[in-house]
Amino acid sequence: MKFDTPATTNPIDRLRVVGHPVDRVDGPLKTTGRAPYAYEQQLPDRPPAYGAVLGAAIAKGRIVSMDTTAARQAPGVLAVVTAENAGKLTLGKMNTARLLGGPEIQHYHQAVAVVVAETFEQARAATRLIRVRYERERGAFDLEAARPQAKVPEKENGGEPVGDFDGAYASAPVQLDATYKTPDQSHAMMEPHASLAAWDGDALTIWTSNQMIAWGRADVARTLGLDEEKVRLISPYIGGGFGGKLFVRADALLAALGARAAGRPVKVALARPLIINNTTHRPATIQRIRIGAGTDGRITAIGHESWSGDLPGGQPETAVQQTRLLYAGANRKTTLYLAELDLPEGNAMRAPGEAPGLMALEIAMDELAEKLKMDPIALRALNDTQVDPADPKRPFSSRRFIECLRTGAERFGWDQRAAQPGARREGRWLIGLGVAAAFRNNLVTKSAARVRLDREGRLTVDTDMTDIGTGSYTIIAQTAAEMLGLPIDRVTVRLGDSSFPVSAGSGGQWGGNSATAGVYAACMKLREAVAARLGLDAAQAEFDEGQVRQGGRSVPLADALTQGELSAEDAIEFGDLDKRFQQSTFGAHFVEVAVDAYTGETRVRRMLAVCAAGRILNPKTARSQVIGAMTMGVGAALMEELAVDKRAGFFVNHDLAGYEVPVHADIPHQEVIFLEETDPVSSPMKAKGVGELGICGVSAAVANAIYNATGVRVRDYPVTLDKLLAQLPAPERAA
Repeated sequence: MKFDTPATTNPIDRLRVVGHPVDRVDGPLKTTGRAPYAYEQQLPDRPPAYGAVLGAAIAKGRIVSMDTTAARQAPGVLAVVTAENAGKLTLGKMNTARLLGGPEIQHYHQAVAVVVAETFEQARAATRLIRVRYERERGAFDLEAARPQAKVPEKENGGEPVGDFDGAYASAPVQLDATYKTPDQSHAMMEPHASLAAWDGDALTIWTSNQMIAWGRADVARTLGLDEEKVRLISPYIGGGFGGKLFVRADALLAALGARAAGRPVKVALARPLIINNTTHRPATIQRIRIGAGTDGRITAIGHESWSGDLPGGQPETAVQQTRLLYAGANRKTTLYLAELDLPEGNAMRAPGEAPGLMALEIAMDELAEKLKMDPIALRALNDTQVDPADPKRPFSSRRFIECLRTGAERFGWDQRAAQPGARREGRWLIGLGVAAAFRNNLVTKSAARVRLDREGRLTVDTDMTDIGTGSYTIIAQTAAEMLGLPIDRVTVRLGDSSFPVSAGSGGQWGGNSATAGVYAACMKLREAVAARLGLDAAQAEFDEGQVRQGGRSVPLADALTQGELSAEDAIEFGDLDKRFQQSTFGAHFVEVAVDAYTGETRVRRMLAVCAAGRILNPKTARSQVIGAMTMGVGAALMEELAVDKRAGFFVNHDLAGYEVPVHADIPHQEVIFLEETDPVSSPMKAKGVGELGICGVSAAVANAIYNATGVRVRDYPVTLDKLLAQLPAPERAA
């Protein structure tokens, strides 16, 4: 199905099942422990062995020698695989560094060996018997130090200046020029990167924790030199990914290599230090923002430059994307710079680009509001735009940003905010309110599904779409039930298998909208097959409560199955609507904090997110996504930071004891409001993505609230108490 004109009235608009807060269909399986994750998969007739990974002890250099003799002779050991005996391996298309290093080492904890043994404990013990001698080379591990050598990436696009930024900024009566820093961050998902691999002759099956099945299958085949038809990836349940599992990592490859060497299935799970240093992370940024405005608050010039680092061949953190579209202003300049660093690979993490970019931009907007002596919401509303600022002929498909701000202000009690920072106190606590815009582009991508109606009238949906805790099973079941007029308990959804039609996969906030649109396309084809058997016109037929109706005629759906089951397969393919219309999602975050005047301890008291993201397919699962994203935003604001050892080139706090993330006690109250909206330009579902929008702007709202509480402006995340203490009001005045 080609989607190249805006959607009109269609079966989804009935909203009998779609749009309702349906419980997650996979909930009972997960709460009872019956949902098998990758490492829990069992092969009853082929008991697996276990692999343990040895990571490089240097960040850059070469392996001079590796002695595996003692490891091979250790109890229970079946095989030891290194670059020397693994055979030819090709760099995956989605990988920046090789997943099995040697003799060259590209980053700390790059995998250099996997030991396979009868038990995990035996494999882990044997890795400690491997003797590796390295030749260390000098590396670059400090973004600030590497900043002068950073370059604009060749693949950078959309960064061409608009108007005369330099001239407009220089002549602006009100100017802001500030630099902000965000640190390296880890995805810190609960489920580790884990895989079970098994060979059947020259065919390979990997049960793995992976968000993008088609990407993963292609890269496994490419890396091992196999035909894709010989590779099967299965990932029905994933315990969190946040972008860290978009790409195949060392666990999958080493499980495959270990299984081939040992002649039996092998399980590999990465230990937490390897997850943090061996897999991907969100790279640190240094961002300079310059805004020029008139005394009335209208922006005349806006500039945003961002520096980030990655391994050679890597990509920058796209932190300026939202600045190109969020606010009006005739003169614009946004530029990305990439420095080569020898730290582990930087790559996508929830809302890549917009999350760290808004951490800077939305503090800058608050600082500008203060210079102008304007309310921060009024400033944002004044600079709203209904068209792409760089291409005014290209309107937004829908943009309810001001309504998000105003709805949130009324619900949150923004009129109670003290305009003067540090003016509101409750005993030793300084109280402040903060706001920030939420913005994330709406992305869509081709997605396919197969649907089958059996003789009992049960509908089965097959697609390689994944569920990373987002509710994919549920919204796909809702979509199929709506399309065929069935109760949701008559729909079975099967996901995460490369033998199924290729879907959008989970990532980039495109998964839910694109994947359900693919199911919509397949169901439209199935409706045609049903109507043909019943002698009805598919274009006029209504599917409802197990009946197919047209005009005055009503026929049980089951009558179409007397001759046998029916199936259909189709994909949604998107045309050029994204070029004709700017498709984005919008929101506003509101935060109240209390800061201890004596210690600088910050407590988030309450949070509100107001989102405009097209049709909300399931308000319950969507709310879950947004409050989870809000929680991640609090972590980024107050505690999350990978500490870099700039001498040895690794992340020091590489476990969940040292890398702190929020817990329930840190987040006392959260509220989410979804504005009623449909966007027919986006997809037949008239929906948009929402899972990543919830993190965009949260950290800035927290930082702005801290400033409102204390009068202390911190531009270097996270906003820890040591950055507040020296500038806090004297305790005797705040008590």
